[in-house]
Amino acid sequence: MNKIYFAIIGCGAIANIHAKAINAIEGAELKAVADVNTDSAKSFAQRYGIKDYYGDYRELLKDESIDIVNICTPSGLREEIVIECARAGKHIIAEKPIEVTLEKIDRMIKECEKHRVTLAGIFNNRYNRNYRIVYDTIQKGRFGRLILGDVYVKWYRDKEYYTRSGWRGTWRFDGGGALMNQSIHFIDLLQWYMGPVESVKAYTTQAVHKYIETEDLGVAIVRFKNGALGVIEGSTALYPGLYDRIEIHGENGSVLIENSQIVRWEFKDQEPIDEEIRKNRGLETFELGSSRDPMEIPYELHRREIEDIINCLREGKTPPIDGYEARKAVEIIIAIYRASKTGEEIRLPLTV
Repeated sequence: MNKIYFAIIGCGAIANIHAKAINAIEGAELKAVADVNTDSAKSFAQRYGIKDYYGDYRELLKDESIDIVNICTPSGLREEIVIECARAGKHIIAEKPIEVTLEKIDRMIKECEKHRVTLAGIFNNRYNRNYRIVYDTIQKGRFGRLILGDVYVKWYRDKEYYTRSGWRGTWRFDGGGALMNQSIHFIDLLQWYMGPVESVKAYTTQAVHKYIETEDLGVAIVRFKNGALGVIEGSTALYPGLYDRIEIHGENGSVLIENSQIVRWEFKDQEPIDEEIRKNRGLETFELGSSRDPMEIPYELHRREIEDIINCLREGKTPPIDGYEARKAVEIIIAIYRASKTGEEIRLPLTV
């Protein structure tokens, strides 16, 4: 693989981030785009200097030069597209969540394996150096035994956010609400840090946005397989929107991250890098700033992940966030929904 040719299916807001990321990668070219609204596809193509645009994504798949397809459609519409891409021999990068049910995700993984194409999911926060160093520090053993891991996503979305798009806040197309759409990035980080989840207890509700089908507030108690406990709080109902926060506590140290910046970094045994991290609030300077505006995010982390996927394909390796890895956060969230509905403690892995 020399030059890598990309296509995007779905021209919604997140597609702009993908387009900017692809255009920033040396040796990558965004060649085609498709959307059921042909006018949207045309406008998107003109905006980014894309040669070809289509109203039917199946026409796009006939282009044999396209190597990778980025799927940016509403979450619940991806299974069929992924399967068609796999059958056309295209590698696939799907936005989070890669789909909204485990049954759909499993069929997607199976079809991609059958046709020997790569299925990768976007969890771009793992490519932020501040989040990455926490993972590396856990792997080095500096935390000692992990005791507690918490995620707080106390964001705000106004009524227009839900009403201007017919799919947000629906079970069929969004797969959930504040947990599945907004909090999933941080739930992914939590399980990446703390390891597999053993069970959850939870409550979800529509605290403010009574007109949507799904939750705008969810709270879960998590038990991890390593014996640690945790809390997940996710909301789009908390005006004016606070910074997201992750807390990781072990017997030998604690780390707190707010809006991707490390605000506490404390360990019993100090190392030279510790003072640098505390002084600079981590190893990255940009902030995500998405507590109120979902598109107030940089494209750099997408660029890093997509570039890593390209390198893995060139080297014949499996990308770090393949279909199986991207499935994990979805399974945790579905377990939370089941726990809230039944009032019971739900154990993982789930029976599909």
